[in-house]
Amino acid sequence: MTVIKQDDLIQSIADALQFISYYHPTDFIRAMRGAWEKEESPAAKAALTQVLVNSRMCAIGKRPICQDTGIVNVLVSVGMDVQWDADMAFEDMINEGVRRGYTHPDNVLRGSVLTDPNGARANTKDNTPAIVHTKIVAGDKVEIEVAAKGGGSEAKAKFAMLNPSDSIVDWILSVVPTMGAGWCPPGILGVGIGGTPEKAMLLAKESLMEPLDMHELQTRGASDTNEELRLELFEKVNALGIGAQGLGGLTTVLDVKIKDYPTHAANKPVAIIPNCSATRHVHFTLDGTGPAQFTPPDLSEWPEIEFELGDDVKRVNLDTLTPEETQSWKSGDTLLLSGKMLTGRDAAHKKLVDMIDNGEDLPVDFTNRVIYYVGPVDPVREEVVGPAGPTTATRMDKFTRTMLEQTGLLGMIGKAERGKIAIDAIRDNKAVSMIAVGGAAYLVAKAITNSTLLAFPELGMEAIYEFEVKDMPVTVSVDASGESVHIEGPKIWSAKIAERIPAVQA
Repeated sequence: MTVIKQDDLIQSIADALQFISYYHPTDFIRAMRGAWEKEESPAAKAALTQVLVNSRMCAIGKRPICQDTGIVNVLVSVGMDVQWDADMAFEDMINEGVRRGYTHPDNVLRGSVLTDPNGARANTKDNTPAIVHTKIVAGDKVEIEVAAKGGGSEAKAKFAMLNPSDSIVDWILSVVPTMGAGWCPPGILGVGIGGTPEKAMLLAKESLMEPLDMHELQTRGASDTNEELRLELFEKVNALGIGAQGLGGLTTVLDVKIKDYPTHAANKPVAIIPNCSATRHVHFTLDGTGPAQFTPPDLSEWPEIEFELGDDVKRVNLDTLTPEETQSWKSGDTLLLSGKMLTGRDAAHKKLVDMIDNGEDLPVDFTNRVIYYVGPVDPVREEVVGPAGPTTATRMDKFTRTMLEQTGLLGMIGKAERGKIAIDAIRDNKAVSMIAVGGAAYLVAKAITNSTLLAFPELGMEAIYEFEVKDMPVTVSVDASGESVHIEGPKIWSAKIAERIPAVQA
C-alpha cells in the first residue's frame, strides 16, 4: 500500500504549472524546429522564428511562453492500492496546487478562469478551478498529466456525430479551414473517435498529451488504421496551406494524434481539439517518496537564432500616425511600431460600445490611435508588463464597425484572421488591422517600455491601458482596401503545395 501525502500532491501540481509555463516540451521544440528549417514562406518563417526565439527566452528567463497561461487540465490515474494521507478532498488538493502555482511571486501567471460564465463572469483571481478527469486503475501509484490549455485553441474544438459510413477525413478537412488562425498554428491536432459525445471529446484531449512522433511514423509506416489515418490527415491538412499563424505556408500541423473507443452501431462520434504553438503539458508519477521532480530541458534543443527583419520593414511612429499613412500600407507589410498605443479586448469593447449606444462620453480618446487586443500577465521584478502577446482579433469583429465609425480609431492589432463583417468595416472606413505573433508573448513584452492604466480598472487584465512601445513587430493583415493576408496567403501556398504533389508521386 502506497501512501501519498496531501502536500506532495499540492506541491507537485504547483511545480508542474510553473514548469510548463516557461518550458515547451522537448518533442514539441524538435517538431517546431523541423518546421522552421523547411519552411519556404517568408511570412510563416518569420512567425516560426518569433515563436522559437520567444520559447528560448522564456526557458532562460522563466517567464510565461504566452500571456494566456491557460485553463488547467489534469488527467489522473489513481492506483487502487494508493492510500491518501490528507484531510482535503482530492480535487480540492489539485485546486490548491493550481492556486499556489498561479500566484507564485517569482512568476505570477494570469488568472483567466471566470465563474458564472453566462452571467457576471467574475475572475476567480487564481485560475481555479481546474478541469479534472480521474480514472481508478490497478497499481500503487498516481500518474498525472498536467496541461495549461489556452483559450484560443480550446475555442476551435469541433465535434460531429457522423453516420457510420461517413468519411472522417472529409469532415476534418471541411472544418479545419473554418478554425482560422485563432488556435495559433502550427500545433497538434487531437482527434477522438467513438464512445459517446463527451467521451470523444475527452479522447481528443487525451491524445494531445502523447509524444510527437510523426517523423518516426512516416519513416516506419503505418501498422494499424489509426496510424494510416494519422498519416493521411497530416499530409492533407498541411496541404491546405494555412501555415504558421494562418499566413500561408508548408506546416499547419506538426502532428496528428488519434485515440478511439468502442461506440454504438448507429454512431460515429468524432471530436477534434487543436493544441497551439504554446503547447504546455508534463507527466509525472507520485509513488509515496515525495513530490515530483521536474528536470529542465537541454537548451541545445532550441535553435540559436535571432529575430531579424528584412530590409523592407516599415518603421512607424504611432504618436504622429495619420489616416493617409495607414492607407499606404499593404496586406503582408511588416511594420515596426514605436510610440503610444491603447489596449483593450472583449470586456472593454463591450463597455465602450454600450457607452456609445447610450450617448455617454468615452473615458479615452481613440482619434488616430491604434488599439492592441491584449490581456497581459502581471509584471514581476523590473518588468514594465508581463508577457503580452495578442488575443484573437476575430472576437472583436462585432464591435469593429462601431469603434471605427464612432471613435476615430485607425487600426487594431490582434492575432488570427478578421471575419467578413470586420473586413467590410475596415475597408469602408479605410482603416487597418495588424497581427502580432501568437505564442511570442515574452518577446513582444520586451518591446513595451511603459504601461499606464487609463480606464476600467475593475476589468483587471482586460482594462484599457496605454502602452509605450519601441520597435514592436507586426504584420498588416487587412489593409485599407480590405485585402486580407489570411485569405490570400493560404490560397497561394495551397496552390504551390498542390503543384508539387504530382511531381513527388511521379
